[in-house]
Amino acid sequence: MGKHLITLIAAMLAWSGSVSAQIVVSPDDAIGTIKRMNAVNNGPRINNAEQVYTGTTGYFRAANVGYSRNHDAAGYGAYGEHVVDISIIFPDFSKNPDKPESYDFTLTDRYVKSIQDAGVEVFYRLGQSIENQPLKKYNIYPPKDNKKWARVAEHIIRHYNEGWADGFHYNIQYWEIWNEPNLEWDNDKWKVDPRCWAGSPEQFYDFFEVAVKHLKGCFPNLKIGGPAMSGTDPGGRTVPVWYERILSEMQRRNVPLDFFAWHIYENDPTVYVDYSYQVRALLDKYGYSNTESFLNEWNYIKSWTDDYPYSVRTMSSPKAGAFVCASMQEGQNCPTDMMMYYVWTPGSKFNGLFDQLSDTPIWPYWALYSWGKLKTLGTQVKASCDIPDVRVTAARSADGHLGILVSRYTMDDNITSVKDVTVRLDGGKFDGKVRCHITDQFNMYTEYPVALQSDGTLLLQLYPHSFVFIEE
Repeated sequence: MGKHLITLIAAMLAWSGSVSAQIVVSPDDAIGTIKRMNAVNNGPRINNAEQVYTGTTGYFRAANVGYSRNHDAAGYGAYGEHVVDISIIFPDFSKNPDKPESYDFTLTDRYVKSIQDAGVEVFYRLGQSIENQPLKKYNIYPPKDNKKWARVAEHIIRHYNEGWADGFHYNIQYWEIWNEPNLEWDNDKWKVDPRCWAGSPEQFYDFFEVAVKHLKGCFPNLKIGGPAMSGTDPGGRTVPVWYERILSEMQRRNVPLDFFAWHIYENDPTVYVDYSYQVRALLDKYGYSNTESFLNEWNYIKSWTDDYPYSVRTMSSPKAGAFVCASMQEGQNCPTDMMMYYVWTPGSKFNGLFDQLSDTPIWPYWALYSWGKLKTLGTQVKASCDIPDVRVTAARSADGHLGILVSRYTMDDNITSVKDVTVRLDGGKFDGKVRCHITDQFNMYTEYPVALQSDGTLLLQLYPHSFVFIEE
């Protein structure tokens, strides 16, 4: 075995002079449910418009991502710009929203079907894709008639859930209104070069109130929410003031909110924890104690300025794999109800899951995949770790199968040393059926034969930016 392999030879430790720290897993101590931390934005790549599922659909299904948010769907895959957005489905706002002929569902139907056929639920964003282009914006202005926009959204829901206009009965539960309206609200930057909402906060409050109340009135059993608030720059640990302002305003207007969505891109997983607790506190403060909290856009970003090229390169690296794993582990233990990685579909530089040329999975994909296995097991059990930069999450199924996910992530690229980690079962020992898969700079979810130590523990050797999935 090379140094990069999982090593279970105690003599090597004595020879190297290293000290083995410890992970302790308590399989009989259930502490909750494994949450949906590995959901994603957008769906599998479809190689042509005839619905030949030869792209990433198999990987999509295997990762057990659960939910796929369809924001920024335009431009990814076979259908170009002609999917999902309100301006695409209802292209002429002067038309009658009650008439099927006013709508163009053609390519969005194919796109949504590709997600449903993979066994994944659609998390439907009602609104517009981001417009990063300069000089002129097209579809991100406040609607000319908020009530009419809400009626259009109503008919989109009826199309996909009730069969309206030759539609479907998908029973899509989550319907999100808009995306990152506050991206340029600071210092009135929305007047100069808006990207998501070319209007004032007050205009958005009016729009959001009308849309939520109308849709909740039509569909009381569906989950209606939003608005996917943008976060601070990387390193900022305090949520923007707009989070509290919009929640305060929605409480004043008596607007129901089934979920509150927010975004932040980071290189430190603990920032997601800080945001999570702040968001939960604000929701509780303004009477939304039953409202779910979703981090439904996130990925590795060191900075949006000088370190942006480094950040984009890192998204497709072993470091990003460990970061994705560590971030989900942190999310599991804080008040975030669901996380959605941005973005699944190959073709975007923010996609770190697949090799851009071959559409084959790389390091971050295997983190989502590993979490999907934990989710299948279902019940989180107690697991503790006393090692800096090493995290552990464990789950057990109803029939007693155990899964343990161990990650080692550090923000410092100069750390190269191997770390020895002992994994011990509280009140028991690993048996001969244990299996390990490692993902690091040398391997992508590669299985290694396991030889147990005499005391029934496992010894892992972890390189920086690695993770191991252990099954028994």
